[in-house]
Amino acid sequence: MKIPFGKPIIEKEELDAVTKVLQGPILVHGPIAEEFESSFAAFTQAPYAVSVASCTAGMHLVYFALGLGPGDEVIVPAQTHIATAHAVELAGAKAVFVDAELSTGNIDLDLIEAAISPQTKAIAVVHYLGVPVDMVGVNQIAKSRGLFVLEDCALAPGTLLDGVHAGLHGDVGVFSFYPVKHLTTAEGGMVITKHADLAKKIRHLRAFGVDRNHSERKVPGMYDASALGFNYRMSEIHAAIGVEQMRKLPGFLERRRSNFERLSVELSDLGSCRVLPQPNEGRFRSSCYCLGLLLDEAVSARRSEVMEALTGLGVGTSIYYPQPVPRMSFYKNKYGYNPSNYQNAAIISDRIVALPVGPHLKEQDMFFISQQLKKVWKELNV
Repeated sequence: MKIPFGKPIIEKEELDAVTKVLQGPILVHGPIAEEFESSFAAFTQAPYAVSVASCTAGMHLVYFALGLGPGDEVIVPAQTHIATAHAVELAGAKAVFVDAELSTGNIDLDLIEAAISPQTKAIAVVHYLGVPVDMVGVNQIAKSRGLFVLEDCALAPGTLLDGVHAGLHGDVGVFSFYPVKHLTTAEGGMVITKHADLAKKIRHLRAFGVDRNHSERKVPGMYDASALGFNYRMSEIHAAIGVEQMRKLPGFLERRRSNFERLSVELSDLGSCRVLPQPNEGRFRSSCYCLGLLLDEAVSARRSEVMEALTGLGVGTSIYYPQPVPRMSFYKNKYGYNPSNYQNAAIISDRIVALPVGPHLKEQDMFFISQQLKKVWKELNV
């Protein structure tokens, strides 16, 4: 058997939808992107949804729309994808990193206050592996300081806190539709928000800041640029895939949860490690992006051996994320790096093994993964 860590589920419906777009007259600035936005807004219950070229583009647009620049700071989790911080830096602001909770991988709320300065303008949070951050606590901090809150929801379609979808607790939520995410558009992203003015501004800035789209131009090719903007639009081709993926998303999410729960049970007696929790009861509901297996310190030095052995046995793995962002060369060289400030993020990055639970897999695959992992444990004498 060969079990890839992630695999986009592209079927006849997606192929037919793309073909239909390619046979038509509109490849961008069309109705399919609007349909995708409406579908995503309905799923999340967001008042406004704006499709963009990628999650990174969406976050950059948000900071640009806010007018962030040199001298401004944004609180960013140390345990996240590099894009969360890059979007801040691309706006000209400074990413100020905060360590993670060891239990969840999410930003440690108890450390946020100490990181805030007079230059802080926003707090960015990431729902690590789809586990919701306690946004009630984040919003209390933000409200008391007058700070904007961005939720990086790259791994959070289907993530709920108190029955409210991720991305709607703060001021804005930004999603990723990269191929191995919960749903894909091949590449793309979505911004959701409760604020009409912000949605309007992002929609304007994603297409060069021009004052009218194609359907609004009485004279073809005639428009004005009323603002400095970007080419961060989503094409009709990508949106067509997204429309079909939205119809399948509830089933995708249910399969992920089922697979995660099955694999967790199968690994419950595995020593020298623990499964990072993916809560699906009470206030917190995870999107179950993957199963994060956190190795004990004594075993972590052999992580590469474990992953290579699993690959040889047909089980794909990954790491989320390879390093605390402030330890990566760009940020380390720019701001310096004090290991004592990011101990939990380093533990997670250096010890995590991500196991697949995506909808391309079934229950018997979870049994296969667990058996292969137990075989590796035995061969390596863990």
